[in-house]
Amino acid sequence: MTQDRIPPLLLVGFGKMGGAMLAGWREAGLAPSIAVDPTGPASPGPELTVVTDAAAIPADFAPAAVILAVKPQSAAETLPLYRRFAGSAVFLSIMAGRTLAGMQALLGDAAIVRAMPNTPAAVRQGVTVGCPNGRVTAGQRDLCDRLLRAIGVVAWVEDEALIDPVTAVSGSGPAYVFLLAELMEQAALAQGIPADLARLLARQTVTGAGALLAASPEASGVLRQNVTSPKGTTEAALKVLMAADAWPKAVDVAIAAATVRSRELAG
Repeated sequence: MTQDRIPPLLLVGFGKMGGAMLAGWREAGLAPSIAVDPTGPASPGPELTVVTDAAAIPADFAPAAVILAVKPQSAAETLPLYRRFAGSAVFLSIMAGRTLAGMQALLGDAAIVRAMPNTPAAVRQGVTVGCPNGRVTAGQRDLCDRLLRAIGVVAWVEDEALIDPVTAVSGSGPAYVFLLAELMEQAALAQGIPADLARLLARQTVTGAGALLAASPEASGVLRQNVTSPKGTTEAALKVLMAADAWPKAVDVAIAAATVRSRELAG
């Protein structure tokens, strides 16, 4: 038996992440829904109506969930426009830094889930961590879980304070991996490898290693050791990268900086 369609949704904001989520919901089967965005998606489709502002939402539209995919800096002016749905819908926010208490102050007595997905959601390989407030029912949490699983893996936490470091690790994390591929490509060019081959080697090495990591039950440290032959080329490179003032320090400082910024966005 196939699962029922995803119930009607109201998507507020249509950036890259909102668009990736919508694509996943369409693949899963989406009941007629509405997106609010001044520009709108390129191809709304028969199951999606696009309106330019909250005032254009039909009075009888009753979404099961309102997905808040706007920039966190615009929350104060945007969220109060959707208070009328607080009594019936669950609000699923993917705004970085915006706390449950801060959103509740803008939305009123609302069921809210704060979530942090990441950009691999665009290929249904994302990871999202969610945290509900006390007003979220079991059914509403199940719905949010279903919405987030349409774009990848989902984990839940009860301690909202964890969402900020989660944002720093997985929310921002794809950029760190892309930077690695970028730097590997540049280093290959510096060693005289032709540009096309340099890009192929860097990208396929990163994606292949990621696929191996996903398929293996072993810890990442064990996989690293498995490819590091004593006195070999990998060991020579890792002595540089794993020096105390190199990757171990840089990654720790970077994650801490992103965590601080996530907390700053709450204000």
